[in-house]
Amino acid sequence: MRKRRFLGLVVAAAAAPLVARSQSVARLGILVPQAESDTEAQRELEVLRAELRKLGWPEGGRLRIEQRWAAGDFSQLRRLAGELVALKPNVIVCRSTPPTRAVLEATRSIPVVFLVVSDPVGDGIVASLARPGGNATGFTNVEDSLGGKWLELLKELSPRMERVGALYNPKTSPGGGAYYLRLVSDAAVALGLQLRPLIVHDAREIEGLIDALAAQPRAGLLVMPDTTNITHRTPILAAAARHRLPAIYTIPTFALDGGLVSYGVDIADIYRRGAGYVDQILKGAKPGELPVQAPTKFELTINAKTAKALDIAVPRSLLLRADRVIE
Repeated sequence: MRKRRFLGLVVAAAAAPLVARSQSVARLGILVPQAESDTEAQRELEVLRAELRKLGWPEGGRLRIEQRWAAGDFSQLRRLAGELVALKPNVIVCRSTPPTRAVLEATRSIPVVFLVVSDPVGDGIVASLARPGGNATGFTNVEDSLGGKWLELLKELSPRMERVGALYNPKTSPGGGAYYLRLVSDAAVALGLQLRPLIVHDAREIEGLIDALAAQPRAGLLVMPDTTNITHRTPILAAAARHRLPAIYTIPTFALDGGLVSYGVDIADIYRRGAGYVDQILKGAKPGELPVQAPTKFELTINAKTAKALDIAVPRSLLLRADRVIE
């Protein structure tokens, strides 16, 4: 009887979560592409921290957090990923595709939870959405209907629009940009719009590309969900405002900062749900067995002040559908 009890205790100890067995404080690494001064990035991370606190992982208590910020310099991602991996955290959280790739190049053993990654299968991050395999899982930020909705909303606000420029950086956009272009190309044809890719190789090209688009009559701008666009949103917004160019963005931050309209995934909700996966992994779950999850909440934000400056009459039906209207 004693022998059986002893063996049972050994098995139970082996099955216990890694954090509980080896240390009283868990370590979480976080890698984001924005600058530490980016208020929206800080707000998103606070959502993650707040949810972790609710789940019993208060920072400074049971949890120690190490953050790294790329500040829009994607050439630094490999170095920053290496720094985090060297600290041997229990889990690493990555925001968007480039940081996730960098971390997975540095480790295939430390669990990774990615957030706001558009095409994790196509970009080789996971084997499948249902069974990711390997050491990574997380949350996507796209569904196939988004491309059509972006153009429909922009056309509703600017009915005379005939052409639309899609701004993205192939180095930081899923599938080199092909992923999102596929989503919007069919919608452009259905709406009778000419779709023109605006390819950014360097942030310094943004202003010139938007200048050239605005020189064409009845043009509009679609700012794709791309890490480069998010990091350099200030010059994008400034160029669109200078040319009085109708533009749609894919995250609320742009509309809050002065953009005309945004429609896309509720990023805060993704961070909140991501905390749940961190909690499960710290308690012993394997990331390769946690399915990649699709977005469940979307936000439509309209900046009525910007619409007025552009002399755009926002349809009442659209205002009623909006989650937020900025006066």
